[in-house]
Amino acid sequence: MLNHISKIQPGIKTKRISSYDRSGGNADFISIPAGETADLAVIAGAGIVKHIWITVNAPDKFIRRNAVIRMYWDGETEPSVESPMGDFFGQGFGEEYNFASLPLAAAPVNGKAFNCYFPMPFGDGARITIENQSAEPITNFYYYIDFEQHPEIPASEGRFHAWWNREITGVHPQEGETEWGVVAPQGKNPTTEHNYVFANIVGSGQFVGINYYVDNPGPMWYGEGDDMWLIDGEDWPGSLHGTGTEDFFNSSWCPNEVYAHPYFGYAKVPNKLGWMGRTHCYRFFLEDPIRFEKSLHASIEHGHDNSLTLDLSTVAYWYQSEPHHPFPALPAKEERANMPEVGVVDVHRWRHAWRNANGSKPTLWGNEK
Repeated sequence: MLNHISKIQPGIKTKRISSYDRSGGNADFISIPAGETADLAVIAGAGIVKHIWITVNAPDKFIRRNAVIRMYWDGETEPSVESPMGDFFGQGFGEEYNFASLPLAAAPVNGKAFNCYFPMPFGDGARITIENQSAEPITNFYYYIDFEQHPEIPASEGRFHAWWNREITGVHPQEGETEWGVVAPQGKNPTTEHNYVFANIVGSGQFVGINYYVDNPGPMWYGEGDDMWLIDGEDWPGSLHGTGTEDFFNSSWCPNEVYAHPYFGYAKVPNKLGWMGRTHCYRFFLEDPIRFEKSLHASIEHGHDNSLTLDLSTVAYWYQSEPHHPFPALPAKEERANMPEVGVVDVHRWRHAWRNANGSKPTLWGNEK
């Protein structure tokens, strides 16, 4: 990541494109009308984007999901980066909160300042855009894009990619939601068939990180799912096979506390019953990238044997040779909305149904089987 900053390299020029007021005044922002796309940077030649900083002011409180960031390298027409803006920088669910890691951050005040330090090389031009898919304008959009101009960047330098995915996972096992075997004995899962897929890449490169956003409608621990990596077309169980979601995120024993390491952590956790609600986990493979030469299929169970209904969304980050396969169509903004929050009244209704199913005895406590 540091890229030998002590090395003197003639011929490299440091540049910036920003939203500064061209008149010399203090209106250092652009506005992006509803439904329009703004070119933040269109850069000719070869170079490396070194840092991106963004902050926005908009009447749409869900603008972090309703604005989409895209990046194109070397004149390509299909983006190498496509994600809702907030999710890309490490703020899930369209919410505002602080997030700290080495390559990405959402900085104070209250996570309103987005930062990205992933180096992004290009050999023949770069374009970075924001599409405002909101019904309202982005009133104030401030940004820096810091980059280097190089005499050349070889094609062997992998190009940066990021892809957002989202799925409301269905319960696969016939016995239903039975994490920890609470309801019934759990089955085995010798396949990736029903897993949540967060990367499906064709080409040569290395996987370097994931932001993982999970909204859990129930109080049961969401994280018994194993991560599974199939490299270069290999069969299950693959070269890398995990032991549980919290293990994949370098933690242990069902954590539910905010923790920030440069490479991994929990930027957001719920304060409800058990693990009910919205959690943001992250893991960056900066010292231990996952390398592939032909393809990479990366997935994770949603509960052991895919036994839980969850709202999962992720941004995967990797470098690869071009060309890349085009991403699936980004879901429309209506399909990116959060699921309704499950709260106290919902839990009380569950209890009421349970009481009725158990004869409505006046002294039923809640732990009777």
